[in-house]
Amino acid sequence: RIDPLAHDQAVSLVESFLRFPTADLTPPIMRAAFETRDRFGISYWDAAIIEAARALECEVVLSEDLNDGQDYAGVHVENPFRGL
Repeated sequence: RIDPLAHDQAVSLVESFLRFPTADLTPPIMRAAFETRDRFGISYWDAAIIEAARALECEVVLSEDLNDGQDYAGVHVENPFRGL
């Protein structure tokens, strides 16, 4: 960046992310991601995101990379930039 963040700004930014729940990449999530990858023909990493969201009981994932409007067996994807 031309104007790098100051240390205090970076710390504040990271701390602001801590309000969101996270899911560890566990063997059950990895196995589910393998199945989701094969079922929907998406990358393993995208499938891992879907399965981590499912583990956290998220119904919607915001992504500009996955198919907008696609339902991945109960996890719906929305593109936050649609219509911009």
